[in-house]
Amino acid sequence: MAEIAFDGVRKVYPDGTVAVVDMSLEIPDGEFMVFVGPSGCGKTTALRMVAGLEEISGGEIRIGERVVNRMPPRERDIAMVFQNYALYPHKTVFDNLAFPLRLRRLPKAEVDRRVGQIARLLELEEHLGRKPRQLSGGQRQRVAMGRAIVRQPQAFLMDEPLSNLDAKLRTQMRAEISLLHKELGVTTIYVTHDQVEAMTLGHRVAVMRKGELQQVALAQAIYDHPANLFVAGFIGSPSMNFVQGEIERSDRALSVVFGKERIALDEKERASHSQLEGHVGKRVVVGVRPEHLADAALVSGGRADRRLRGLVRLKEALGSEIIVHFQIEAAPAVSPELTELEEVRESALLEQLDQRHVRRTAFVGRFGVDTQVVEDASAEIAVAPGALRFFSPETGQALTGAGGPEAP
Repeated sequence: MAEIAFDGVRKVYPDGTVAVVDMSLEIPDGEFMVFVGPSGCGKTTALRMVAGLEEISGGEIRIGERVVNRMPPRERDIAMVFQNYALYPHKTVFDNLAFPLRLRRLPKAEVDRRVGQIARLLELEEHLGRKPRQLSGGQRQRVAMGRAIVRQPQAFLMDEPLSNLDAKLRTQMRAEISLLHKELGVTTIYVTHDQVEAMTLGHRVAVMRKGELQQVALAQAIYDHPANLFVAGFIGSPSMNFVQGEIERSDRALSVVFGKERIALDEKERASHSQLEGHVGKRVVVGVRPEHLADAALVSGGRADRRLRGLVRLKEALGSEIIVHFQIEAAPAVSPELTELEEVRESALLEQLDQRHVRRTAFVGRFGVDTQVVEDASAEIAVAPGALRFFSPETGQALTGAGGPEAP
């Protein structure tokens, strides 16, 4: 096993396309690191540079004590797992698992021992004589993972290995990958565009956008304290709600005003957003996650100054909860990050609009099944304590202080 380090790594293609920008990151020995981001953000390119499948335009990549910039893939002692399994269709499961060991000319007894060990670990013993076409998608992915594990490499590189599986199998395989890593303890880089996979699998998560690291931290820290608007909007499902607001002060208390709504900031919000003191009278982007909104009629003892009024547009019953879509009378937040996340191409037009004349913002809440809100009727929504997040509309950065979220 070995640590993996990126030191100012860049990737620029011959046509001038910049895929990775000055990436610096250390992945300690035994860590499970997840690279997550939308398509084209550079996460797979970064992985392929570690594997030696892409040349590095600048900087340095180390695996253990070795600088591997110019080292051929076969000498890097890493193993990759791909989304398309990359199995030999004419070989049995046994032969697919044994192939990398036979390439290294290991004795037959050692090959048999290792293949048997991996087959037991991945519950493939009953399938060793079958061809890949006779296996389910989940079984094929187990074989692909087994072929990587059997080599006993210094590190595993996984490129969206679950993307071809259905939802139920993905959930099952996520758990199996987590258990395998716990047992093997091998340094792993896992690439995905699925933020659920990122949150559930990673020791730490690296969020990427346009070739740059946006935030690197524990999964829960990224969820609770996103470093910027892009991270806040990308991580979470349904995604964080955003609205344009303004910070006001009354006596010693701070509140945020958007449209006709005024929400008093509690102590936790003020403590975690110390820069707000310098934004009194200024516009900010306010964020709140759907699970931090509730039917106010069912919240006992809640503060009256922590409530919104909204027009309920749609209710989606999911059995364990109800997703409520509603509108509030306030200007929507507009920024390049939010435009990119929504895949809207009208940012130039939106920037020309006076947002004070845009009066409605769509919000989503995750309500309990006992909610009594009615579609096409107004409702009062309670905002949970400490739930509001604040961002600069100019830079997109979270308005935290010295104790803010971990930076890349």
